[in-house]
Amino acid sequence: MLTKIRNFCRATRGLAAVEFGLISPLLVVILLGGVETSNAIACNQKVQSMAAATSDLVAQATSVSTSDVNDIFNAINTVLYPYPTSGMRIIVTSIVNDPNHPGNYIVAWSQAQNGTPHAVGSTIAVPAGLVTTGGSVIYSEVSYSYSSPVAGLVTPVIHMNSNFYSKPRASAQVVHT
Repeated sequence: MLTKIRNFCRATRGLAAVEFGLISPLLVVILLGGVETSNAIACNQKVQSMAAATSDLVAQATSVSTSDVNDIFNAINTVLYPYPTSGMRIIVTSIVNDPNHPGNYIVAWSQAQNGTPHAVGSTIAVPAGLVTTGGSVIYSEVSYSYSSPVAGLVTPVIHMNSNFYSKPRASAQVVHT
């Protein structure tokens, strides 16, 4: 009996297959985790690009209509490809100095896709020095709920947000008509 135990302990045939069988689930998890992390980072970069592009496109105009902003939203939606746009919210807002309260800022106009725009005349926080006297700033907010097809059981939804400020280029303020 002791001889059989010694022979079993010395045996190395099939050891590599057993070790691989034990370690392979961990390797698969690491591989899928790396792929999923890469997808989430790529999606977050797209959300940041969408916020910058939305603000920039509006800031290039002297005036925009509801239709113009809707066209911008439709164009911005293509940036998110290949991810679905169903969990995305975009808000673009023009912010000006509050004439009644120097140092405070109010919403001149706001428009949203899949969300609620800021109320006209409501106060809004802006980093100091961003809005000059008589000027304005275009503020875009993009939020996206990223749902992973691979890691859906572990992390059901990752919320991604990005904000961006742009100064109007062609005029002191972008007017909404």
